[in-house]
Amino acid sequence: MKVTILQFPGTNCEYDTQNAFKSLGAETEILWHKSESVPSDTDLLVVAGGFSYGDYLRSGAIAKFSPVMKAVIKYAKDGGKVLGICNGFQVLTEARLLPGALKRNESLHFISKHHHLKVVNNDNIFLKKLNKNDVINVPIAHHDGNYYIDENGLKELYANNQILLKYCDENGEDKNPNGSVDLIAGVCNKERTVFGLMPHPERAMETLLGSADGVKMLQGFLEA
Repeated sequence: MKVTILQFPGTNCEYDTQNAFKSLGAETEILWHKSESVPSDTDLLVVAGGFSYGDYLRSGAIAKFSPVMKAVIKYAKDGGKVLGICNGFQVLTEARLLPGALKRNESLHFISKHHHLKVVNNDNIFLKKLNKNDVINVPIAHHDGNYYIDENGLKELYANNQILLKYCDENGEDKNPNGSVDLIAGVCNKERTVFGLMPHPERAMETLLGSADGVKMLQGFLEA
């Protein structure tokens, strides 16, 4: 399997992401944002975390105008699999490949810690190795992770089972770190080909580092 990882000025998780997928046996390539095409042998395109363009204007707002994004949008529209992690999630919402928007954390502070998540929907390649209602522990690291969508949009997400993950505590009870609507931590598109989440599964690959719960999350793509 070939995983292509986007790199913008300010991206800082591309090598963590590359290492995570390599550890699972995938072939990887890092693609600079000035590229005007996605490699034809790409099986999964990852928009990695970080601070693209320093998060000026809004997180992901400038990155969506990078030359590569036209190719990313075409790749996604043609059914290609796309995963956006943290800033990558922000980029995908700005590019309208995913619904909603990411606002400033309710506390107005940057949050960096492990946080528990509940699996809401595993009817997709991303989370198929996990069970519905599983509670996993994955790091979060963001200043603008407060997921927002209006009431009609939220109803549509529920109607189409597009909500993937919600924030919770270790017992699966509600615990919202950033003010996200309905505790939403990750969503997908209606076709279940584009996925976005604020937490960092690529940082949860080894128990020694606090959690290996990211392994099953990323394995789903490799076994698709």
